[in-house]
Amino acid sequence: MDHPEPGTVVVTASGDGTYTQQVTTATHTLLVDEPVAVGGADAGPNPYELLLASLGSCTAITLRMYADRKGIPLTRATIRLRHDRIHAEDCARCETERGLLSRITREIELEGDLDEEQRAKLMLIADKCPVHRTLSSEIAIETRGIGRFQGGPGGEAPGPRRSLG
Repeated sequence: MDHPEPGTVVVTASGDGTYTQQVTTATHTLLVDEPVAVGGADAGPNPYELLLASLGSCTAITLRMYADRKGIPLTRATIRLRHDRIHAEDCARCETERGLLSRITREIELEGDLDEEQRAKLMLIADKCPVHRTLSSEIAIETRGIGRFQGGPGGEAPGPRRSLG
């Protein structure tokens, strides 16, 4: 498969397992899959693990950039993340009041000869990583079909028709 242009990610069935997907970026290729218990082949991380990896790596990179820029002696940041679902009524800071909502727990371990002020500042900076901001804000996901659709007459997308005539 050709690599897409920078900024584009292509996901397609790898053909290796029921749920195994090949993810291709401009410069990298990896597999994503579901665990065996869900019917997958466990050929790669699952989609939620990738989501957590995105947040964790962005957090660590943001902390490293800030520490380097400000001369803070951060040796290493280790980020541990977990995703689960909780009842909305159990979340005091959430806008949603009913049903289940996703919760990501992020633990940050900072290593280095840091004083308490530096640690506190780094913890504030962690929430400023771009992926954290994206996940914390309203997200508009636009879905468009391309190519031929299976259901409509002549393969068109279902929906209203306009006459050009």
